[in-house]
Amino acid sequence: MDLDGFDRKILALLQADASLTTAQLAGAVALSPSQCSRRRIALEAAGLIAGYRAELDAHLLGYGVEAFSRVTLAAHSETVVDDIAGFFDALPEVRMAYTLTGDADYLLHVQVRSLDELASFVHRRLLPHPMVAQVRSDIVLQRVGRPKGVPI
Repeated sequence: MDLDGFDRKILALLQADASLTTAQLAGAVALSPSQCSRRRIALEAAGLIAGYRAELDAHLLGYGVEAFSRVTLAAHSETVVDDIAGFFDALPEVRMAYTLTGDADYLLHVQVRSLDELASFVHRRLLPHPMVAQVRSDIVLQRVGRPKGVPI
């Protein structure tokens, strides 16, 4: 899909505030509401807008510990990759999982309520899995800035 200036502005505005109504969006990009709605629907249909969500404050909701855990697998095969991906996806503590190059196979973004909960997560959920050989975690001391989204 070729994006013009209107499409890029719509994407940027929605990325900053997904709660904008069509009328608000149309006013901000100087299009009629119907034109803006058609463009938004086309951007969604093309997959450029993957979804809408509210960004919640994890700390205010009681999740005071954020960590990144590097997981090394004991073995590698197509079955293991599928199984471990499903395992990570089913863990509510895991906000996002990434496959990596380098000395670890996966990087997990983890959010828990306390250090005790992090220890329990690592020792009782991750390490007992038969395909997990090693887990190394780094605890976030402080976030600097906010998520920026995709450059448009």
